[in-house]
Amino acid sequence: MPDFKIVISDPKAPKKENPVKVKVKGSPEVEHTDKMKEQFELPLIKVNKKLVEKINAIHGVATIRMIKPGTTEKVKITGKVVMDDKVPENEVHVNAELLINNVGVDEVDGVIFRARAWQIRISGERAKPLIGLKVGDLIDGSIVGLKGVKLEIRGGSDSSGFPIRPDISGGVKKRVLLSGPPGFHPKRKGERRRKMVRGNMITEDIVQINTKIAYR
Repeated sequence: MPDFKIVISDPKAPKKENPVKVKVKGSPEVEHTDKMKEQFELPLIKVNKKLVEKINAIHGVATIRMIKPGTTEKVKITGKVVMDDKVPENEVHVNAELLINNVGVDEVDGVIFRARAWQIRISGERAKPLIGLKVGDLIDGSIVGLKGVKLEIRGGSDSSGFPIRPDISGGVKKRVLLSGPPGFHPKRKGERRRKMVRGNMITEDIVQINTKIAYR
C-alpha cells in the first residue's frame, strides 16, 4: 500500500520572516494524538485570534522557533493553529509532552510566524488517488487538511533518495546524463554526469511528494 510524505510549500508566505515574540507554554490540555505523533496530522498550536491576524496565517498553519535552553540549537514546531481567546496574546500553547520532548522544558521563549513549508503523511486508501499523477498535476488540498486549496505536484523522491525528474516521462527508474538539478548539482560550468533518477509519474515506489499551494 502506498505511504507518502507530502511536503507542502506556501509560495506566498514571506521569504523574509516577520516573527512575533511569544512565550511558548506546554499544556496537558492541548491534545497530541497518535495520528499527530505518526505525522498523519499536524500538532496543535493554541493561539489568540489577534496573534493569528498578526502573522497572517491564512492557511491555519504556523511555525514556532525556539532555542533549546543551555544550547544554541534551534528547534521548530510547525502545527495547525487553533484560535482560543483564553490564551494571552503574547503566548502560544502546545502539548506539554511535545514541548518537553523537543526542548527539555515546559516553558520557553520563542517566535511564531506563518509557516513557509510543512509535511503530512498519508497512506493506504487515502494515498491511492495520487498513484499515476504527474509533476504539474493539481490535487485537492483536503487530502492534507487544506480545504478549498489546490496543490501542484513539483517533484519528489523514492526510498533510496533518487529524485523525480519532470522531463522524464512515466514511472521509470533509470540512469541519465544530467547537467543540472534535480539529481545533479554541477561543481563547474559545463559539467555533466550520469545519475539515477525517477520519471515524472507518482508510483508506489515514491516516498516523498513535493507540492506547492497553487494560487489563482
